[in-house]
Amino acid sequence: MLLSAASSAIVLACIAPAAAQDTAQTTATSDEEIIVTGIRGSLQRNLDIKRESSGVVDVISAEDLGKFPDSNVASALQRLPGVAIQRSGSRGDATGVSIRGFGGDFVRTLYDGRQLSTATGGRGIDFTTVGADFVGRLSVYKTPDVELSTSAIGGTIDISLPKPLDREGFVMAASASGSIQSRDKGITPTGGLLVSNTFADGQFGVLGSVAYTRRDTESNQVFIPGWIGAQGGGKLGLYACQLTATCTSAQMTDANRTGKATWFPQQHGINQQSTQDKRIDGRIAVQWQPSDDILLTIDDNYSRQTVSSQSYGYAAWFNGSDLRNVKTDANGVVVDFNQFGTPMDFNANRSSNVYESNQVGANLKIDLAENLKFEADAAFARATRNPGKSGYNDSMDIGYGGTNANNTTVLGANTGVTILGASKDYLPQIHDIGPAGNVSRFLDTSVVGSHVIVRGTNYNHDTVRQFRGAIGWEKDGFLAKLGGQYIDDTLYQQGDSTFTNGVFASRSGYGTCSGRTGGSSGGICPLPANVYQGTVSTSGFIPGYSGNLAPGFFVYDPYAVYKLLEASGGSVAPSFNPGSVLEVHEKTWSVWFKTKFENEIAGMPFTIAAGIRNETTHLQTTAIGRRVLGLSIPAGDPTLIQPNPALGPNRDGYSASTEIRKKSNYTFLLPSIDAKLEITPTLVFRADASRTLTRPGLSSLNPVTSLGTLRVGSLSASGGNPDLKPYLSDNFDAGLEWYYQRNSYLAINAYLKHITNFIVGGVTRGPIDGVIDPSTGQTAIFSINAQINGPEATVKGFEIAVQHVFGDSGFGFQANTTLPSSNRNYDKSNVTGGAFAVTGLAKSANFVGFYDKNGFQIRGAVNWRDEYLSGIGQGQGGAYGAEPVYVDAQLQVDASASYDVTKQFTIFGEVTNINNSTYSTHGRFANQALDIWSYGRRFTGGVRFRY
Repeated sequence: MLLSAASSAIVLACIAPAAAQDTAQTTATSDEEIIVTGIRGSLQRNLDIKRESSGVVDVISAEDLGKFPDSNVASALQRLPGVAIQRSGSRGDATGVSIRGFGGDFVRTLYDGRQLSTATGGRGIDFTTVGADFVGRLSVYKTPDVELSTSAIGGTIDISLPKPLDREGFVMAASASGSIQSRDKGITPTGGLLVSNTFADGQFGVLGSVAYTRRDTESNQVFIPGWIGAQGGGKLGLYACQLTATCTSAQMTDANRTGKATWFPQQHGINQQSTQDKRIDGRIAVQWQPSDDILLTIDDNYSRQTVSSQSYGYAAWFNGSDLRNVKTDANGVVVDFNQFGTPMDFNANRSSNVYESNQVGANLKIDLAENLKFEADAAFARATRNPGKSGYNDSMDIGYGGTNANNTTVLGANTGVTILGASKDYLPQIHDIGPAGNVSRFLDTSVVGSHVIVRGTNYNHDTVRQFRGAIGWEKDGFLAKLGGQYIDDTLYQQGDSTFTNGVFASRSGYGTCSGRTGGSSGGICPLPANVYQGTVSTSGFIPGYSGNLAPGFFVYDPYAVYKLLEASGGSVAPSFNPGSVLEVHEKTWSVWFKTKFENEIAGMPFTIAAGIRNETTHLQTTAIGRRVLGLSIPAGDPTLIQPNPALGPNRDGYSASTEIRKKSNYTFLLPSIDAKLEITPTLVFRADASRTLTRPGLSSLNPVTSLGTLRVGSLSASGGNPDLKPYLSDNFDAGLEWYYQRNSYLAINAYLKHITNFIVGGVTRGPIDGVIDPSTGQTAIFSINAQINGPEATVKGFEIAVQHVFGDSGFGFQANTTLPSSNRNYDKSNVTGGAFAVTGLAKSANFVGFYDKNGFQIRGAVNWRDEYLSGIGQGQGGAYGAEPVYVDAQLQVDASASYDVTKQFTIFGEVTNINNSTYSTHGRFANQALDIWSYGRRFTGGVRFRY
């Protein structure tokens, strides 16, 4: 139906010019002088673009050169209807956006119409890597423009950057500021400089800009990485005897399980993380316009971001078969228990990741004739994660306790966790802690020994080569345009890990203090005093929450522990992981045609635009596969399982490596049609229909299955699928927009998306390479998470937006809400492993109030997003399928103000997260807490100068 409608529209458009009439464009503006700077000027420019566009477009413009409304691009986007943000728990920053509920991988982000490269392996980008210092405009296309892209079901974001011929003569903009986060103790600097000039009577221009940004954040986290479904032999639930204090081996058979679906926390702990985020952005743009008919633009955009962190905390690990005195609620959630001999881990981490990207491009526009225009654009982009293997992620676990081979304990405790209530209000409460259950000795260094070594990092790079060209004819309200595009995208990734070479568990078990193996095959205990650097209290750890935590945790140097372990025999370094190697080469050819004409219906101006885009994609995926030869339990810790280091040519438990190569291809025809009717000079009706697609993330195409969590009673693995096809969506929009006065409007939009080829991650339980579980002597059964194209889904919703300026008072506001729904919601009662749901859908609302007059500006923003399903698959979990992750409702309040001391000089300040909002997630049920983050407030002050 879409193809037929679009084709008919194209035919109609081709014959329409004969009947077209020149009609005067009527607007709702008055004769008053247009304000071109400040908040109101920016808002009016946004409305002008929105109103004139053929499809559904929302825009955010800079208030002036170097004066974007927010310091983060994603934070600015969340003010738009239908747009919400995803935050980074550790930093609290807006790292990604969703449009109408469809998150990062469903949103395509472009720089001046060009695809960005990203080394993450996904389709979305991390918006903390995009500087907002000198962004000129953000355009959000909720309905596709076949010339720009049809490869985004959620929408397309085009970031427009400044160019030298945008402004005549010499222009300079500079800014400097300092910010402090409420928990941090130092002010971090940010600064930027842009210089632009034109020469030869405006025929030649050069622009250069550079910006440095640093943000330091200290955040607190309480976590349960996964809720495990208890079952065995196909029967649900814990052993019935676990509801009491004791169990015998005769009672612990699958026949004696309760038969009721039950979930228990795999681990419980806390972290305090200090993050330093430094970014340098640079841009050079050169333009040459020898005549009004020719414009050549060459630009180069560079970014380098370094994110370093250090964290400390504690954690306790739980095995399902070891729980006693278990209490469950009506949903089967374990809300209290004890575990005999529970160890206590204290972790320390140092990490650094460098993200470097560079995009160079050239654009040529030529007016071949009065109504005939040609454009060609070519670009090369490369993004690298940890160039030159510069990154690292080094963790060390130390601690005490645990049971021994004969099921006795020296320092273990009967530790458990009490679930007091919902994750948005209550912390999981740990109890019965300390050496041998003595909480007063919880931080007694005399019994602390070394445990597992978690080290490794990824080294990725993504290279994008692209070219597009178009030729178009436009006259008397009629446009016809033909073009093509070629994109060559190559992702390569590899990594190092201590899980590869047996180092992870080589010195585990806490040593002889805990009655475990010591020396070269076990932990060192006690650790010397020079390892420790102090302790941190957990008092007031997460403001506004109820629930007790352990009294504190150690601050210590993981590298000092590494040196001790190496001195006693054996390397602690990670090694190359062949299973991490993946190369995906994706080539896409696109040909498109679009047309637009303007006419009248009963005296009402009418615009119709239609287009067709044909996309053909060829994929080649290359990876390294290995078979698991066997599993073993390390001597130092009877709760761990590892690939047997006595087997294989490399003594790592794996067979020799073999190359695996897969090829696939697909072609899709993607039509679209947009209609706009100006019912009155102030009332506009829109209707749109289109087909779009979203390709699977490149890293999801990995043909290799990799082992995940390996513990006694909990074995997991995951794999990709090189044969995945894109999601397809048929989209329909209808809306009314009322521009009742300058700078003010009311809009209501309804949308519907029917999605097929939905990619789902299903969990199956089964063997891998026939290896034996050393804890049972039977064939090892893994929970294997894999992805397939499967069901279809429908998403629909409403967007309501209003913007109003109160005359010349300087006061105004923006408000909007988005109300989405779907026929595919997560079924919390489904424990078959095949659960499916549309993720990211959430009700949201935004309000921005402002004052802008006499050089003084003040803005306050309130952003609310309701609870939503963010993904299926927890960090640790399984047995009942891919467990869900829900994000709790969140409300955040921000404010900013500025004053123009002179026309050139401005002082400004802002406060983010005024209400000290937290970020929390939970599993199937509201009391299955997963992550609870507190990242505090941030205060910024600075100056701007423009000449």
